[in-house]
Amino acid sequence: MIKLQIVGNLGKDCIVKEVNGKNVINFSVVHSEKFKDNQGNPKERATWVECAYWTDKTGVAPYLTRGKTVYAEGYPEADAYMNKDNQPTGTLRMRVMSLQLVSGGAGGENSAQNTGASSAPSYSQPSSTSSPIASVPAADDLPF
Repeated sequence: MIKLQIVGNLGKDCIVKEVNGKNVINFSVVHSEKFKDNQGNPKERATWVECAYWTDKTGVAPYLTRGKTVYAEGYPEADAYMNKDNQPTGTLRMRVMSLQLVSGGAGGENSAQNTGASSAPSYSQPSSTSSPIASVPAADDLPF
């Protein structure tokens, strides 16, 4: 089993859909990193992960807005295809099993002042098989 854990900002507001009688929350998370290339020039790279969270708990959807920071765990899905310029490319997706709001993100009520986990609730997808995936404890629940 391969498990992904990502922390990043939402690139746009989430979309809630009903598919075959089940709810899915679709959102995309971006992680940006700054580095220097071999010549010492500053570069920035963004990695996007398209997320699908199949859940009955759609109450979290109003909080999944552009700029919010989330922590998500789940299983990876990757697709390779040819883009419109006939160049090979791919998409990284994640089937979310656990989701937690980390902070308010850009412009949010918890933005710059919140450097740790917020008191926002976490959401987990029930599983028919036993899974080691658990929600991340809030900052107050950590032993140190």
